[in-house]
Amino acid sequence: MSYLDALSHMWMILFAIALGFVADRLGYMGGEFNTKLTKLLLNLGLPCMIVSAVLTSENLPGLQDILNILLVAVVFYVLAFAAAFLLPLVLRPPKKEIGSYRFVLSFTNIGFVGYPVVGSLFGSDCVFYAAVLALPFNLLLYTLGPVMLSGGKGGKLSWKGVFSPCMLASLAALIVALTHLRFPAPVVESLDFIGDMSIPLALMLLGSILAALPLGQMLGSPKMWLLTALRLLAMPALLYAVLSALQVDELVRNIAVVQMGLPVAANGVLLAMQYGGDTDSMAQGTFLTTVVSLVTIPLVASLIL
Repeated sequence: MSYLDALSHMWMILFAIALGFVADRLGYMGGEFNTKLTKLLLNLGLPCMIVSAVLTSENLPGLQDILNILLVAVVFYVLAFAAAFLLPLVLRPPKKEIGSYRFVLSFTNIGFVGYPVVGSLFGSDCVFYAAVLALPFNLLLYTLGPVMLSGGKGGKLSWKGVFSPCMLASLAALIVALTHLRFPAPVVESLDFIGDMSIPLALMLLGSILAALPLGQMLGSPKMWLLTALRLLAMPALLYAVLSALQVDELVRNIAVVQMGLPVAANGVLLAMQYGGDTDSMAQGTFLTTVVSLVTIPLVASLIL
């Protein structure tokens, strides 16, 4: 697969967002429909996708390799969460947007964009590295992600909210990866079939939310553009420096750096709707980082490869 093939996945993202935008303007989406779609994705679609991503992987590494890559993931997320805590204090966004800013700095689109980009740059045999890095991603996304987004408005989560279907699916995926459990083909194919619908629908939902915003607001504020630059350029550079200083294997280091330079995860819009976050700023951050990453991902790759 060529690098242009990988970038085509990002164009697919933009197409799905545009389709949701049009659907909202035509009256097919919006309001109560969006609320119910959010619940459908968070409680059924995304859990299926999380588990099937591990079950359908043919190249999961051994236990020791997984543990070594997970150590890199610890560095990855310590840096991401440190930036998520400190940088909003410097940027000083409106109080209601703080949770969205922290989410943008913490969670990238490791799956839909990350897997094909890693496959094109490093070869299909290296996609499992990205899959292992994604294991803690799911656990953190569905625990700390809601805390960030609801915290921007002073909200708190119940234990029921923490142990959501997505969180339980993430724990199951981690167990499957560590134990190399295998399930009958009909079960795997059914989970994969349902899971495949989740990302396109989540992106259409994002487009529907953007349709309610004036054009100027959709493009974000100067602070949102600065946040985008930090997400896509500064944070990959910082991770590269830290992993180099720690003498991490070059291949694993470069894959982690590319993953750090991806646009924000589209799931943020769903979680913002579910947990009372600011959906407008979350939609702006998702849209901007996706568009700008069409330029920054090739730039980051050219500097490290």
